Amino acid sequence: MKLIPVVLFLAACTASAPAQTTPPPVAPAAVPVPNPVTASLRILLPRSRNNILGAISAMPADKFNYKPTPEQISFAHLVVHILSYNNSACAKAADVPAPKVEEVKETDSKDKLLAAATASFDFCGEALAKMDDSKLGDSIELYGGHQGPRAMVALGVASGWADHYAAAAMYLRLNGILPPTAQPKK
Repeated sequence: MKLIPVVLFLAACTASAPAQTTPPPVAPAAVPVPNPVTASLRILLPRSRNNILGAISAMPADKFNYKPTPEQISFAHLVVHILSYNNSACAKAADVPAPKVEEVKETDSKDKLLAAATASFDFCGEALAKMDDSKLGDSIELYGGHQGPRAMVALGVASGWADHYAAAAMYLRLNGILPPTAQPKK
């Protein structure tokens, strides 16, 4: 007998609820992205390039030998590392030969280091244009003689760009210079 009030209550709620004559809209199914890793690297490249080259440009030439502490590398050493890393990592990720480039040293001028860093990003763009995900499962020699999947290098390219920009931004801030991503919008 106690069931009747519950049934009446449910019937009243159902009757007062608005009737749905059409089903709610369904979002269109996402189209799979071919070569998602390569496509993602290509998306990240312009931003990383602009940020890193912007940071190198922002550092005054007389501060390229700046080290936050004696144990840390100089800003110029960081730039040499970035361009060497780009040439090596983009070549390994895309399975293309690394470019033949003139060796640069941290004692070289800001203009020469910036030009070499720019060329390394140009090479990454060319290498990534030839890359697809089909070889990411290949076992290759990574760094230090270690073996691993080519995908490890591809992921390292993206994380390397983020790490290199973060380091360059820190060097700029320690010298009272706002890094590119902290600049006011124009």
